[in-house]
Amino acid sequence: MLVPLGAFLVARELEEMTMRIKLVAAAALVASFAVPAFAADEFYVVQDAKSKKCTVVDKKPTESSMTVVSPAGTVYKTKAEAETGMKTVKVCS
Repeated sequence: MLVPLGAFLVARELEEMTMRIKLVAAAALVASFAVPAFAADEFYVVQDAKSKKCTVVDKKPTESSMTVVSPAGTVYKTKAEAETGMKTVKVCS
């Protein structure tokens, strides 16, 4: 059976579109696993200027109402490490 050239081209375009969709889906899947790896790996011990309460945050504060109070502006790699460090900060005790 002979297949007209036009039908072959349509089938080829459909195959290419399917491949592009698979490629985009695979890229999205890889990105969804990669993004958490780049998530917060910096934690800071900060003190609220008004309440004087200390907390651990995953972003360096940019507003003046929060001040980094960890010794020498220490940046911690884990939240648990920052919480332990907070216990040693005198203004947080």
